[in-house]
Amino acid sequence: MRDLKIPDQRHPEKAHRPDNAQPKKPAWIRVKAPTGSGYKETRDILRENKLVTVCEEASCPNVGECWNQGHATMMIMGEICTRGCTFCNIATGKPDALDAFEPGRVAHAVETLGLNHVVITSVDRDDLADGGAEHIAQTIRAVRHRSPETTIEVLTPDFLKCPVSAVEAVVEARPDVFNHNLETVPGLYPTVRPGARYFHSLRLLQQVKEMDPTIFTKSGIMVGLGEEKQGVSQVMDDMRAADVDFLTIGQYLQPTPKHHRVARFVEPDEFKAYEKAAWGKGFLMVSATPLTRSSYHAGDDFARLRDARAAKLG
Repeated sequence: MRDLKIPDQRHPEKAHRPDNAQPKKPAWIRVKAPTGSGYKETRDILRENKLVTVCEEASCPNVGECWNQGHATMMIMGEICTRGCTFCNIATGKPDALDAFEPGRVAHAVETLGLNHVVITSVDRDDLADGGAEHIAQTIRAVRHRSPETTIEVLTPDFLKCPVSAVEAVVEARPDVFNHNLETVPGLYPTVRPGARYFHSLRLLQQVKEMDPTIFTKSGIMVGLGEEKQGVSQVMDDMRAADVDFLTIGQYLQPTPKHHRVARFVEPDEFKAYEKAAWGKGFLMVSATPLTRSSYHAGDDFARLRDARAAKLG
């Protein structure tokens, strides 16, 4: 039986790679260990509903803060991904069959937690003809049925090997926010995101806007992987050309010595410069801090995003 707690079994594709030294984290990137009654209550609800979260699987540094507030990012379609991105701590391998009851369990958890805004993400499922698009759509519909006032954000795979109907299925379920992360600059894709294609991911975001201009689109990148500032600026321009509304930029943190190395820790002032540049390029919402992650403060940010569009439209 495979034990995902053992690094070599969790990441068999990385087991024989040489270790990358993990530099000491600066003061601005350190967080406290998760504690508190809210954290425990959220954890218990997720356990009772047999749900997986990206908060735990991707070793998010903000898990304590978010769970204490009753916020969690649901990760559907299992806990094993068909990709082996070098930055990611989610297990790699052959996933199990989809669980037909999972959309209902997610909807029940959202209702129980009383969420105003929920983020639903997933592993990549290259083993499925539609990449899991219909399962994502079913989950959106289930949450809408149980919690009609809850706004829904999906963080999707790239559907690289799927027909365009896969993207259409998710868009037709009408999430409030369609998020797909570019993750890094195009020049680093072969080493950071080898199973993906930069311009395919960019086109995916553009297609969503073409199919339904009312859906907010969102994307994010990590810095500290070895990119240059010019490259980050170009990614911003590419996103705006695809009419992306919301940009997130956060510091890459190395999950284990077998993962991609941290080239450097980007200082807070540099994040502020990225944020200022992004606002200038016309994004409706920007979050750029060392601890920014795709779903960090997602509910509050969505409210600001909605207000920004309303103000723009007069």
